[in-house]
Amino acid sequence: MLLLLTISGALFPANAEKLHNIYMLRLDDEIGSSSWRYTRQALNEADRLGSDMLIVHLNTYGGSVVHADSIRTALLNYPGPTVAFVDNNAASAGALIALACDSVYMRRGATMGAVTMVNGANGMAMPDKYQSYMRAMMRATAENHGKYVDSTGNEQWRRNPLIAEAMVDSRVTVPGLVDSTRVVSFTTDEAVKWGYADGRAESVDELMKQLDYRPESYSIEEYRPDWLDHLIGFFTNPAVQAVLIMIIVGGIYMELHSPGVGFPAAASIMAAVLYFLPLYITGIASSWIILLFVLGVMLVVLEMFVVPGFGITGITGISCMCAAVILGLIEHYTFSLSHLNAEAVWSSMVIFLAGITLAVAVVWYLTSIHGPKWVRRHTELMLTQQVKDGYIGVDMSPVGYIGLEGAAVTDMRPAGKVEINGETLDAVATQGFIHAGARVRVIKYENAQIYVKEV
Repeated sequence: MLLLLTISGALFPANAEKLHNIYMLRLDDEIGSSSWRYTRQALNEADRLGSDMLIVHLNTYGGSVVHADSIRTALLNYPGPTVAFVDNNAASAGALIALACDSVYMRRGATMGAVTMVNGANGMAMPDKYQSYMRAMMRATAENHGKYVDSTGNEQWRRNPLIAEAMVDSRVTVPGLVDSTRVVSFTTDEAVKWGYADGRAESVDELMKQLDYRPESYSIEEYRPDWLDHLIGFFTNPAVQAVLIMIIVGGIYMELHSPGVGFPAAASIMAAVLYFLPLYITGIASSWIILLFVLGVMLVVLEMFVVPGFGITGITGISCMCAAVILGLIEHYTFSLSHLNAEAVWSSMVIFLAGITLAVAVVWYLTSIHGPKWVRRHTELMLTQQVKDGYIGVDMSPVGYIGLEGAAVTDMRPAGKVEINGETLDAVATQGFIHAGARVRVIKYENAQIYVKEV
């Protein structure tokens, strides 16, 4: 009995340590709709597995503020502990995401900060109206970490909200850190010194060691996007969306220009499916926006084949389609203008205008004399009449009349009219006056004029 108890105690120790399940999400690319989709799926999976901690592995230069704010909100509301590991870069939107985590660790040589909102088209800083909102967002995220009591008994912010604002606006000054000439960006040592990083770590394993996890006490499961995620990410890339808009607009124009060709319409429909379907799957575009686009297509078809001319029906249809394309890029768009995000509206307009510009350029090239003949063959009257189909070529050049005889229809003094082979032609007599009815012969064709003489 004693032997059995000894063996069972060795096999099943009373104080066996629990194996901690750690979930990790990598955000290594530009922050956008794909990043937001990955974050949602990773948080849901971590929650389903009952993970003890979520690590957000960051190496990004920033991206869309709209999607960064969505990620920030999801991390703030996540029930478990979250840790940001800054592996080189957490710039702009990346800094906002890092600040939303409960703890931040950075590797040596890493940087974090520079959260000024910029115009995606030219990189210039947005007006103060937008910077003010971004300052408030950063300040609120910093304040969410709360306060602690220092050694002197005074309350201090765990993450100084003033520093968070200084990452956005160069006019915000932080005594001892920055004046009013530049926005705040931290190196690893600076972030630790000013309380914006909780420590240094060169790898995830070192990070776990600093968090007092022994190597045998945890397992890390990493979120890995599948092929569908990569495919959706490809088609929600702004550059790809601009190309799809180009095909949609160009196809519609070509079909309106030459109804019945078929190929432009098919290409436009396929591009519309590839444009809207990923947006619908990711929850960015609502179903009513897709219905608005379908309504626009129906109105344009009605204008082409039922309503004569081109009027209010066609204009309304095109307007519906353009509105659907633009609104489809604005996540959770509602009819309330007060909830519109300026950055999202601007971004969608830039993508739409880029697509329109590409469409105009491509249509111009395809329909010009420099474009491929197979396109112009379907959009212009370029028919070839073959002899085998019963067509007979007749030489209509006046040169063919040289040597033929006919009669003067009018008096020629010296100009007049003659009849050759049953055709009445303008002609000039080469030798004096010729009476009507006299026989004449064509002797030459020169300077677009027929010359005759009396026989």
